[in-house]
Amino acid sequence: MTAKKVAVVGGGLGGLAAAALLARGGCSVTLFERSKSLGGRGQTSEVDGFKFNLGPRALAVAGAGMRVLGRLGVKPQGSVPGQKGGTYALRAGRLHTLPRGPVSLLTSDLLGLAGKLELARFLGGMPRVDADALEDVSMKEWLDTRVSSDEVREVAGALVRVASYCADLEVLSAQAAVRQLQQALKANVLYVDEGWGSLVANVATVAREAGVRVELSAKVERVVVKDGQVVGLRMGDGTVHAVDAVVVAGAPGDVAAMLPGDEVLEQQAAAATPVRAATLELGLSRLPKPQALFALGIDGPWYASVHSAYAKLGPEGGAMVHVMKYLTEADGPTSEAELESVMDTLQPGWREVLVAKRFRPSLVVTHLLPTAKAGGLSGRPTPEVPHVGGLFRVGDWVGDEGMLVDASFASAEAVEHALLRRGQHAEPLRMAVGA
Repeated sequence: MTAKKVAVVGGGLGGLAAAALLARGGCSVTLFERSKSLGGRGQTSEVDGFKFNLGPRALAVAGAGMRVLGRLGVKPQGSVPGQKGGTYALRAGRLHTLPRGPVSLLTSDLLGLAGKLELARFLGGMPRVDADALEDVSMKEWLDTRVSSDEVREVAGALVRVASYCADLEVLSAQAAVRQLQQALKANVLYVDEGWGSLVANVATVAREAGVRVELSAKVERVVVKDGQVVGLRMGDGTVHAVDAVVVAGAPGDVAAMLPGDEVLEQQAAAATPVRAATLELGLSRLPKPQALFALGIDGPWYASVHSAYAKLGPEGGAMVHVMKYLTEADGPTSEAELESVMDTLQPGWREVLVAKRFRPSLVVTHLLPTAKAGGLSGRPTPEVPHVGGLFRVGDWVGDEGMLVDASFASAEAVEHALLRRGQHAEPLRMAVGA
């Protein structure tokens, strides 16, 4: 049988992974990217020798991203943070040793003895928690029943923030939060050498080698549907590409824009609450305090990490530092000075060695907050659009596995399974004219 013609709209990591997997499975794949370069939010730019990602980025070692990259033969280079010490908890403007294991837990002055024992029990019991039983329970509600001490609850909440990038624990599903925390405690994360642009380049190479045709600066107007089935892709210049399936890799609004007037997709886009963060990226000629590599806010939603201590992200001797404030939907504008104050505590004197800086007051971290009200990860839209045959979606807001980039990779893999399985075991897609 002639190979299915598949169009992938969007050249971020999720779109590239979907294109590569489908091409390897025998589909004829064309990827359309509206900008001049691939990568989307995974792009890395170089400023004065420093590699700037779009905010602090890390790959979960036990996550779907590493699984799919492994299937594609891509092995990210870098290191796991926290192995050199220098990790702190930030509370009331002071640095305390962050409890990361038995020794640091005993020596930290962050908690009293009773608090240390309760935190040890909480963390020790995490692997045994059935996260899927907590879909419709908020993380705050679950913590209130699981932890009795306010100070331990603060530490647990901080660990959830750093694992999920979500600060609104009152609405975040405990299922999603617990899964992220279990994954982080199991195997930590990887900071990637040369930035996430290196991942984009490697996956793009795999896709091209698999036969994917890549079209850059390609404006897609909409998906063409006939009798409830995808039959084509209309471009901005009016031309139509006959296809059997379309995979849209982007935000909820990007999917809705492909089918103007589709009430279901428009409602999903309107209901999706994005998760945001304020970020400050700093390239320093050196670290004023070489031993201070990480700080996690306990009484505030703060994060600061010297990514270059574990990944190649700058010139020899230089330091690439990320500072972030996890935002809730109710938060107002965040000032650059707020994030600078965190650096003043972790790395006093950093201004004297500043080489490059970038501040983003409201960066989209993920396009949909998995809420308890919506049923957690199971409440997210499925990779296959049920009411439009041959239409699929990929993104950090799609499917019931993972958060952040893991969800993008997992949904790409789910699209691969759905399309290739359908071709082998179920009624085949209606083939495009000329296929």
